[in-house]
Amino acid sequence: MTDKYDDIINLPHHVSKRHPRMSLYNRAAQFAPFAALTGYEEAIAKVIRDTNAKKEDNEMDI
Repeated sequence: MTDKYDDIINLPHHVSKRHPRMSLYNRAAQFAPFAALTGYEEAIAKVIRDTNAKKEDNEMDI
């Protein structure tokens, strides 16, 4: 199975002469999580605040 790649398996990795290497920090940023649903976290936080406020109101009524 690896026989067909024997001629290239030990070749050195290509290094571009035109483009500088990207820093590890910038490379890692490409794979960092992102907010696919913008505003979703704020909406959840609002629901939590509203629920807690209702719970406190109900506890005061008791």
